[in-house]
Amino acid sequence: MVMRRFLLLGFFLVNVAGYCQSGIILPVDKNASIETKALCKNLHKLAGKKVLFGHQDDLAYGVGWRYEKGRSDVKDVTGSYPALYGWELGNIEYDSAANLDKVPFQFMKEAIAFGYAQGGVISLSWHANNPLTGKSAWDPAMGTVSSILPGAPNHELFVQWLNKIAAFISDLKGPKGEAIPVLFRPWHELTGNWFWWCQNVCTPTEFKQLWHFTYDYLTHKKNLHNILWVYNTAEFSSKEHFLERYPGNEFVDVISFDTYQSANQITAAGNDFIAKVDSRLAMLKVLADSLHKISALAETGFEAIPQADWWTTVLQPIITKHNTSYVLVWRNAGMMKETGKMHYYAPYKGQISAPDFINFYNAPQLFFGNKIANEKIYQ
Repeated sequence: MVMRRFLLLGFFLVNVAGYCQSGIILPVDKNASIETKALCKNLHKLAGKKVLFGHQDDLAYGVGWRYEKGRSDVKDVTGSYPALYGWELGNIEYDSAANLDKVPFQFMKEAIAFGYAQGGVISLSWHANNPLTGKSAWDPAMGTVSSILPGAPNHELFVQWLNKIAAFISDLKGPKGEAIPVLFRPWHELTGNWFWWCQNVCTPTEFKQLWHFTYDYLTHKKNLHNILWVYNTAEFSSKEHFLERYPGNEFVDVISFDTYQSANQITAAGNDFIAKVDSRLAMLKVLADSLHKISALAETGFEAIPQADWWTTVLQPIITKHNTSYVLVWRNAGMMKETGKMHYYAPYKGQISAPDFINFYNAPQLFFGNKIANEKIYQ
């Protein structure tokens, strides 16, 4: 009887928590590809030892340049590509040739294959347009989520959109024809109030139903087994707040949040950003340990990086103390015509924080592309 209980407990850990007795975290998709299982295992193994550094749209453009083959602002400064490459799928639902940031989807596929060949990790976000109003993702209309759930008027439209996401992800192939694993971060920043899936315009039950359908459709209907699923909030005040809309352990591989530094957080008393992120990463570590998940800071940065030592005095100390698996800073768009302001989150050559970024790059706890390649994280 004791042995039988022990075996049942082991079965529960493997099949419910995505966690085996040896301490290896497995993808929640039991049919995940070999490469996807390896990525999940190795992200967990590296957590607490190394933090992967990522950059959004790194290979597409930077400050003062666009679409120069092999170029990267991160590489220009450090000599290495990032370890993680972030890409955006918004506007794919409209059959657009390019995403909402004007990155062509065909270019993106080629860049993803390039990053994967370097041993890097791929992250995908999706700022889906509002299926109820036809406006952008930043149209938080009440009732949008309920309108696309099974049986609702816009459900079939939503299914068509998911088909386009599936077509893109299924077309990502490595050199041997293998499916390239991706960290997929749908319905991100859900604790904010700016997207149509945020906490102010749908109930926790509706959000969970949206997540469950998205997961089930892409995994089981479209047979995509190269996805690690990333649950991603914006600000949160407690572990209970973070988990209020959590869809369940069997639907999530990575838990994460997004937050950005702003100038008004720096006062005579110190940097409030440090205290807030430190507190949230500490909560995330407790949750990751109890839920047997990987934890990450999925989006962050300081626009135009006006603080010369921001990398080593602000970001590095807080991401290296809480078993954070990876951190991604946002894109280097350069001068924005709409605002007349510079918009970038990684330094470029000559930028005030570039020397400090080199120190950040050289820190033994940080992994950039040149180091991640030696880890063979897909094996």
